[in-house]
Amino acid sequence: MKVLERALDLLPDHYRGPAGVAGVVYQGQVVARRAWGYADVARRLPMTTARRMPICSISKQMTCALLLDLFDDPEVLAPLLPDLLPNFAGPLPTVAQLCHNQSGLRDYWALTVLHGAAPEGRFTEADGLDLLGQARHGQFPPGKQYSYSNGNYRLLAELIRRATGCDFGDLLAERILRPAGMPTAGLVADMRQRVDEVIGYEGNDEVGFLPAESAITWFGDSGVSASLDDMLAWETYIDAGRDDPRALYNRISAPVWFADGKPASYGYGLRRYRRGGVEITAHGGGVRGFCSYRLHVAAERLSVVVIFNHEASAMRAAEGVMAAALGLETASAGGPGKGWDGLWYDEENALFLRTRDVPGGVRLYYAVSPVIVPQTAEGEAAGAELSLRREGDLLVMERAAENRTVRARRLHPLDWADATRIAGRYHSDEIGASMVIEARDGAAAIGFEGMLGLGPMERMYPLACDLWSVTSRRAMDAAPPGEWTLQIRRDEGGQVVGLTIGCWLAQKIDYSLCERQG
Repeated sequence: MKVLERALDLLPDHYRGPAGVAGVVYQGQVVARRAWGYADVARRLPMTTARRMPICSISKQMTCALLLDLFDDPEVLAPLLPDLLPNFAGPLPTVAQLCHNQSGLRDYWALTVLHGAAPEGRFTEADGLDLLGQARHGQFPPGKQYSYSNGNYRLLAELIRRATGCDFGDLLAERILRPAGMPTAGLVADMRQRVDEVIGYEGNDEVGFLPAESAITWFGDSGVSASLDDMLAWETYIDAGRDDPRALYNRISAPVWFADGKPASYGYGLRRYRRGGVEITAHGGGVRGFCSYRLHVAAERLSVVVIFNHEASAMRAAEGVMAAALGLETASAGGPGKGWDGLWYDEENALFLRTRDVPGGVRLYYAVSPVIVPQTAEGEAAGAELSLRREGDLLVMERAAENRTVRARRLHPLDWADATRIAGRYHSDEIGASMVIEARDGAAAIGFEGMLGLGPMERMYPLACDLWSVTSRRAMDAAPPGEWTLQIRRDEGGQVVGLTIGCWLAQKIDYSLCERQG
């Protein structure tokens, strides 16, 4: 227990920011409960374990629990889905595939960037349905792969609401939160609402912290606010039903599969994975100014909850507390990467990859945030559910959690390209949005336009011939999309006719050239 106390003592220093809370449940009992820092630094308002904060995407498992509590067979809701996706061509996902992030639908929060959203702009409940309803095609056939898509759970919440005729927040409180002993937890869909006077902060300990502003409305994918006391009650509720196969958490943590029969590591709003030799079910998330994570080790009857009112890694914090509680050795870093520096192109998904040698192995840039993959042998690196190997001018990446193998070819990087040749206005029929590329005195910028207005101009940078990167470090949702890949398309005569843009959350969106600049 001293090791656990020491790990908790170190959290405020290791994850620096205005405030945080952390707690541990072991064998059905709360054995640790911490709150440090300030809910509002300007007013010197202390953080407590009773103050509610957004639990971010932890809300997803509660949406799925409500679905299974209400309907023995959730597929009875499938006939309602065509009305929510009226423009979709091809087979619609099943309700289960929405629950498991196997729908193939692009993430609607990433798409807000392409629709001209300002990071602090207003996003209403109606906007969410309008944006989801524009979907024409998926990124892959339903059930084939995994792709994180918040819109899946917004659709689930809407299906529940339409099938029952009841308010989603009321149902969630009545059937999930109150039975779990969470007296103050509830749906707070409008992020403009300050709950318990807690402010979320952007920034870090190097540049400082500023109050985060958000004006989005959501539910199903996020939206639940809860105190640490509420969340620890959720964990004790899980433990109390550990021997009941019909208990809701046991049902949402049951194994799931892809359409080809391979086991999937994500289902019903829960991630299933291993750390230090133990099986974990967990989920976390982030919204503007907040970060959360909760994990459960069923075999040890151990749960850990961490929530920050700033954007540090609650996942790493929770896993560190878990390791201390169970006496697990911290995984040692891999040796230094050698020969990995490179730029690569994943043609199937139209995304670039970047790899860098770092002391712990290979830093991979591909998804929302970079990850370090330990080098295991010459030309090979492997971590949890992710492996890399070099085959000449090919980089082969196995992403087991996504049921995806990527074969990316090496690119020859450019340090400058003449953007005047691609400047102009483009339009996408796929998402009903436009963009403008402007070039002036060696610099290139891009602006997105759509149902949410005219977005800010963003810098774009050349990667390789006809391949550009567009950075998106701030967006309506947190985490933002990161880097977009922009691939120029030309006709047989070499003239620019359009482009394809995408990121890990929203891939392969085609635009056609409408008007050249100048």
